[in-house]
Parts: sequence; C-alpha cells; structure tokens
Amino acid sequence: MKLGLQIPDFTFPGGPATLGSDLAAIARAADQGGFEMIAVMDHFFQIRGVGPADHDMLEAYTTLGYLAAHTERAKLLTLVTGTVYRQPGLLGKIISTLDVLSGGRAWLGIGAAWNEEESRGLGFPFPPVAERFERLEETIQICLQMFSGDDKPYNGTHYQLERTLNVPRPLTTPHPPLMIGGGGEKKTLRLVARYAQACNLFPSPELARKLDVLREHCAAEGRSYDEIEKTVYYIYDTSQGAQKIIDDLGELARLGFTTAIGGVRDVHEITPLETIATEVIPVAANL
Repeated sequence: MKLGLQIPDFTFPGGPATLGSDLAAIARAADQGGFEMIAVMDHFFQIRGVGPADHDMLEAYTTLGYLAAHTERAKLLTLVTGTVYRQPGLLGKIISTLDVLSGGRAWLGIGAAWNEEESRGLGFPFPPVAERFERLEETIQICLQMFSGDDKPYNGTHYQLERTLNVPRPLTTPHPPLMIGGGGEKKTLRLVARYAQACNLFPSPELARKLDVLREHCAAEGRSYDEIEKTVYYIYDTSQGAQKIIDDLGELARLGFTTAIGGVRDVHEITPLETIATEVIPVAANL
C-alpha cells in the first residue's frame, strides 16, 4: 500500500504571511518521508466538512507549481479538478507545463465538479449534472489528444478547438496518468474504465461493491481491471496511534486498494508527517 498526502486546508496558525514557508516545509517532509503523492483540492472556496467557506484556499495549480520547486520525487496532482473550472485546452497546457517543470511528476486528477456555491460565486458555468459529465468526457479526450502531440482540430458537442498544439509535450510517457475521482456507478466508473489509469473513491461501506462495478465496466470496455490503480481517500490521524492507521490501511488493501490519499491532522506541525514516515510507511509497503 502506497500513501499520498492531500492538503485540504491552508488555514494555518501563522496565517497568509507564513503560508508559503509552511507549505514548503510540509511538502519537503512528505517528499523526503516517502509519501508517493502530494495533492491539493481544486476549490476556490473552502468546502463544507473541512471548514467555513471563507477559510484560506489557494488556487490549485499555482500551488502545485510552487510545491514542485520544493520537492523531488512525489507525484503532484489535484484531488480533483472540477471539469468546468478551466477550458480543456488550458487544462491540457497546465498539466503539460507542470509535468515538464517537475521533471515528469504531474498527474491529471479530474471529476465532474459539484460545488455550485463557488462556481456561482466566481462566475463559473455550472450546467446540470448530465452536461457536466458530457463536458468531463470531452475534456479528457482533449487533454489526451494534446498530450499525444496530435494538433488536429477537436469538434465536440461542447468544445471546439481549431488546433490542439501543445509544445512542449509532457515528459511522462505515454502521458501524465489520469485519475478520475468519484464513485458514480453509471457514469464516473464507466469513464474510469474507458480512459483512466487510476480511480479515487471516498471510504464507505460500499467500497467493495464500487470495485465490483468498476470490474464490470472494465469487462464491457475490454480493459484490464488490474491495470487501473485503485486509490481511496483516507484521513491520517496520528493521535490514534500508528497501529490504528496500519490496521485501517490493511483492511483497505484487502479490499483491493493500492494507494490511500488524504489529509494528515495537524499537518502544519510536521511531527505527524514524521510519525507516518517512520512508523507507517515502511509497514504499509508490505500490505
């Protein structure tokens, strides 16, 4: 089992004045401690369940570019980008740029988007859910076309691009891995089977069934289920002890998950990251 760190909240005790140095320290500790991934949310307002809407929230890809400069090995991604937050051509260019500047460490994490409040608040389109999924699939197709070096026009229902020129192309071959977030059984998991290298699910009693549904979609798409990395969201709470985390990860591994990505409580203190690095990551590698 591999571990990934997500940083969902930027409201640290030092406030904005020390936020840059705080983030750099967190990223370095995670990178050097053996976390395989470092992720941030792609939101403009803080989301319910994490904090009030007016808590500090940084723009995701500016932040990932900053974190790339302070790390050497961890993969960098959003968990996950809302498909309506950027035009697909711009998103393809952003991921390619991040991959080049990080030395081939970018992933494209993406989903259909759900936070209508922040979209309406900042003037982003927020079409009905069926249209958002149509836009999600077209966005994936456009990004993959751009990553491939194919600069022919793209003519979809929602997006028309005259030339998908993308230079420089990503360093990662054949392209930066695509992770689709969400557990929708009819649309999301079908898109995972059709396009993605990884899925990301939130923990629930239905996790085993979600993976069974993904297996069925893979069979229908003629895709190998085993080649898709199964990731799950998990909050690391070292106050409960390292063994509790190890036990939880072991259960997730038995279900078929290969990576757990999530927030670390009190991450700004760095000590919880160090605890996970020394007491959890070496054991999790053998789960």
